[in-house]
Amino acid sequence: MPRSRTSRMLDRIHRIPGKTLDVATYHAVRRAETERLTGPIWKLERSQYFHEPDDDPSWQAFVADDWPRVHAVFESERADARAEVESYARQGSELRRLRIVERPVSRYLLWEMQWFKILAEEGTAIRVLDAGDIETLERDGVLPEVVVDEHALYHVRYDEEWRPCGARRIDDPDVMRQATTELAELWELAEPFSRYFTREIMTLLPSAP
Repeated sequence: MPRSRTSRMLDRIHRIPGKTLDVATYHAVRRAETERLTGPIWKLERSQYFHEPDDDPSWQAFVADDWPRVHAVFESERADARAEVESYARQGSELRRLRIVERPVSRYLLWEMQWFKILAEEGTAIRVLDAGDIETLERDGVLPEVVVDEHALYHVRYDEEWRPCGARRIDDPDVMRQATTELAELWELAEPFSRYFTREIMTLLPSAP
């Protein structure tokens, strides 16, 4: 796969001024803005581990190393995944998730990829890009966790244990436009999730034959 061109914006997001929002405020603002979307949402996920909410049943199963339970919980949430896609479509919007994956694949990503499989099957647009293909972009460190749509760009923030702690809201139109352009370029380089999952992930799952 060809490697991406040198980034002009994404690797500088952490140096661009923004308004800091705590977790509750970030979620409230995002909910309100999502209801008014008419275009796509781009989501870049770079970290190989996040600490999910402790009361999440699928996370509890993962922590307990109960992989059949992980699968069962995700399957039970399939209807919610479908409803989200349909809700975006009614607005003329779409969520586009770009997942960066390092090798060897982390245990966390093996868990997350099972949820992504459900999402992709229900219509969420997901693509995967090998971390080796973005080496030239990460001059100042790994790329940030980013969500950007027509309203604003959010540099999503995490604490030292990778628990979410809010975001920085950047609404500079030039920053938003350049970041979206670069995400679209990475998207074109990336591989559709279903193909990647079948080739790279399926045989790595603890429940695989």
